[in-house]
Amino acid sequence: MARYTGPSSKIARKFGEPIFGPDKYLEKRNYPPGEHGLASKRKKTRDYGVQLKEKQKVKYMYGLLERQFRNTYDKASRMSGQKGENLIFLLESRLDNIVYRMGIAPTRAAARQLVNHAHITLNGKVCHIPSAQVKPGDTVAVRERSKSLEVIADSVAAGKKVSWIEFDPQTLCGKYLNIPARTDIPENINEQLIVDLYSK
Repeated sequence: MARYTGPSSKIARKFGEPIFGPDKYLEKRNYPPGEHGLASKRKKTRDYGVQLKEKQKVKYMYGLLERQFRNTYDKASRMSGQKGENLIFLLESRLDNIVYRMGIAPTRAAARQLVNHAHITLNGKVCHIPSAQVKPGDTVAVRERSKSLEVIADSVAAGKKVSWIEFDPQTLCGKYLNIPARTDIPENINEQLIVDLYSK
């Protein structure tokens, strides 16, 4: 199986930051996993290694495989504007990410599962494609028969909000208002490193 299904804390420790959300294990052991984890912190990484690590971090963060990520980058490079910012905006406009940003799911992986299992509607129609691109003005909602799911209720109760999405916790329906400004996206991503990597 190509998709990583192991402990998320292990990946977070690899990159040295909580890319999947708050992580108590990362706080206790803020060094890479493995026998030589502490020793590897002293090694100097070349430019290519830094760029590759940034790309891998973003892939894990948004839950994409290599081919998906490359195709998304190619699409971003054909758009007008800066390639790096276009890439981030395309990733942020994925249906699974919109579900996560609305607070319907606690993580992007959980959001992906909700979409895969047909619990989510896009503009009133059931959509089970996590990579579906959501456009400004589109509405995303929880399917009527899925509104009683415990994972959704617990996540909505946590009250996560972002400025570019309007969400009603009563009806479990939200609207993608606009493409977010780059400064509004809270994740620690240096997209220029990814552009430099693919430009070689």
